Amino acid sequence: MAEAAGPNTYGPGEWAERLGWTYGLIAPDNVERGAALVRLDEVRAEAQKAHAEYNEYWIQASRSDAETLFRAPEVLAARARADDVESRCLPEALWLTRPADDIRTSPQLSFALLFLEWEARYPEEWTEHAKAWGTKQSLIRSVAVSGHSEAVTEKLIDLVELVVQRAYRCKDREYVRVARAVDGDELRTRLNWARHSHNPWSQLHAGYVLWLLDRPEVPNTLHVWRTWLADTRTG
Repeated sequence: MAEAAGPNTYGPGEWAERLGWTYGLIAPDNVERGAALVRLDEVRAEAQKAHAEYNEYWIQASRSDAETLFRAPEVLAARARADDVESRCLPEALWLTRPADDIRTSPQLSFALLFLEWEARYPEEWTEHAKAWGTKQSLIRSVAVSGHSEAVTEKLIDLVELVVQRAYRCKDREYVRVARAVDGDELRTRLNWARHSHNPWSQLHAGYVLWLLDRPEVPNTLHVWRTWLADTRTG
């Protein structure tokens, strides 16, 4: 049976048409970013309503005939409506598709990176409007692979550099995976600069990441972090 049209069949152009406006979420201009936040709130509210309606149809259909649950016209229509609206906002759009066999060729890669950059650059706005720690963790783990294009590698290096400069936020520890995946002269140069800056968070976090990069066999666990931190403070 041919796959029905929907998020799983969208190409780069369709995702860009649906989510291109979300680049406003990382705009340096406050007015542009504010407009994007308003739009996000509106679309997310619409998406939540559509999903609730789908759930209601699903419940009604399940009570009548379980065998035809997913073929009931009203259920299919409600699901299509929910998918359509959710594919136009973040992070919902990132939940709709099956995990790509290769994230490097996924049509959603640019929006996964956008969602992570938004959290890194404007953490308070991200937390207020679209907090999703599990999604953050999943996306970081997905993109933490080698072999990305030069542009994507540069973006990942930017993300690591941004994150080491701030106080720890939930799931930031996952960025060590990214650092190891894109390890090289460019990343190490930036981390060394951060380690020798006047920012105490940069000094601490960049130093730890560099230490781990020199020891790829060492796991990035809470125990390792605490041991390194204790040794650093007593050294």
